[in-house]
Amino acid sequence: MGNSSGRVVLNHSTHIPGLISRLEKLTKHDGITTITPGVIASVRSHSPHFKLKVSVPIRGGFKLIARQGKTVQEVFILTTLAQELLEAAIAQVLKK
Repeated sequence: MGNSSGRVVLNHSTHIPGLISRLEKLTKHDGITTITPGVIASVRSHSPHFKLKVSVPIRGGFKLIARQGKTVQEVFILTTLAQELLEAAIAQVLKK
């Protein structure tokens, strides 16, 4: 019940611009314990706006994909939330 927030683990030196601030907001949701940004890569296709979407379930949570421009980054979230609730929390964070 809002007693403690989760945390963002910063184990990589590079991140998509704007990713960390959005992840920090996401940690304030109940049920989210740890968020770890993962591998960053370049892709051919261009995504003009920042996107963050659930990719696949992992043990204890979900893998997300963050996209901005020609860059993608994996994000791992440990959470007790169901996928629909996590997606709703992400939608809230992405709204300005």
